[in-house]
Amino acid sequence: GCAVAYTDKGTGNGLHDLTTNTVGLIDGIRAEAGAAGAASHFTAALGDAERAAFNAATPNRIAYKHAHSQANPEADWGRNTLQAIRFAFYMLNEQYGRAGAAGRKRVVLDRKNTLVIASGISNGGAAALAAAEQDVNGLIDGVAVTEPNAQPRSVKHLRIVQGGVEQTNIGKPLMDYFGVATLLQPCAAASLAATDSAGYAFVALLAPSAISQGATRCASLAAKGLVRGATTAEQSSDARAQLRAYGWLADSDALQLSHYAFATPAIAVTYSNSYARASVADNLCGFSLAATNATGDPIALSAAAQAGSFANGSGVPPTIGINLVYNDAANSATPGAGKRDLFAASPSTGALDLALDGALCQRALVTGSDKLARRVQRNVDDVLLDGKLRGKPTLIVHGRADTLIPVNHASRAYYGMHKLSEGRGRSSDTRYVEVTNAQHFDAFLSFPGYPERYVPLHVYLVRALNTMHAHLTQGAALPPSQVVRTVPRGTGAPPITAANVPAWSDTPAAGDRIGFEHKTLHVPD
Repeated sequence: GCAVAYTDKGTGNGLHDLTTNTVGLIDGIRAEAGAAGAASHFTAALGDAERAAFNAATPNRIAYKHAHSQANPEADWGRNTLQAIRFAFYMLNEQYGRAGAAGRKRVVLDRKNTLVIASGISNGGAAALAAAEQDVNGLIDGVAVTEPNAQPRSVKHLRIVQGGVEQTNIGKPLMDYFGVATLLQPCAAASLAATDSAGYAFVALLAPSAISQGATRCASLAAKGLVRGATTAEQSSDARAQLRAYGWLADSDALQLSHYAFATPAIAVTYSNSYARASVADNLCGFSLAATNATGDPIALSAAAQAGSFANGSGVPPTIGINLVYNDAANSATPGAGKRDLFAASPSTGALDLALDGALCQRALVTGSDKLARRVQRNVDDVLLDGKLRGKPTLIVHGRADTLIPVNHASRAYYGMHKLSEGRGRSSDTRYVEVTNAQHFDAFLSFPGYPERYVPLHVYLVRALNTMHAHLTQGAALPPSQVVRTVPRGTGAPPITAANVPAWSDTPAAGDRIGFEHKTLHVPD
């Protein structure tokens, strides 16, 4: 009796190989862009002459839907989710509706007799919240999300206090805090022992430069006055302190290395392009996308990789052998040829410092005031959420150790903004549950060093959906906002048990309750 409606929110796995001029159709089959026409999942907006010139200057490059659509699709995530719900109702009634006049189907399923729960993880969680905020027609009955990439519009009057300590940086937009992360993460991890960085062995295998060049990044940052200290250890410690001061928790220290190696720069590149509404031909901040060889040089993407891209690709490089390339690398074979970012020397330093100059350019898109920066900032404003959920019961769950989408900037800040928007004397059915020892990527639990330290968050999404369903169908109460204290599996990561991932409580202890009073969100340690 259930159906699932899904939308890619304009960020799906649309890959345009600019050298072969091939694209993916919506069913995953590859085709020549001209022949595909409007049936293409994504085709970069380049004329033939423009594409030829781009290929001559920067061969073997790839365009991706989210980064290069020039549409800032995030601004439409809520609308796209509501469209998916309407489309689902249409298709269900095409299947189950009664035959009417002239062969049309009479509607038998609609919002009056069909329960709709908006749900999602990360970006999908933010899309569900945006849809709930925009749902003037009452399509959505409830919301259950985990680790949402929720970007609150204003936290001007909000305070967040954890265990008596006020969190000084909260509710920053993604483009803001990712600019800080992509600058500081490799340096912050540079002085940590291997045992202090989750997934160290996996990073050493797949992205060793993220480790070996961390000290060089520290030195380059110090030379530019961006970290303090005379030694790598001092500089690294200062970088970690800066990350904590900017909203990350100490729970994230062990994750800074692997997140930089596998996620942060890619998200900084794709989102900065999206917010700039940049063409692939703009090479924003000197970055592009391409398959690379063992020394970081751009190469042609194999036909086999392209053919399997629909099944195997994530839509966010690095994926299927496609990596970030820093075109302006000082160690390029020829000017503009570029090197993979992890192999790139910065023009301003001449050092192999993980393309620091490109990261500084991305940060300037948030802090700067030139025409491009103002465009990015306007488009960031278009994706911010208001926290007004139209009275819909909502359950938000987030892992305290989330290093990609830190709780202080996302769920804590969004929930606090929502509570502020309610006004005095009003109460909603919105709850916030924070799970200790849970981070953003459950898939990383397959990497050595992760399952010993962290528990899966996805089990709590399933519980959130079940809880919301029971609330909407049986009137069961939603749990009070609280911290759920999990138990890592420890050495050897033995099989997980219910004791590792305890359920939330209907009557949490005072030391576990998350409360809100006097414009302050109180989160226990």
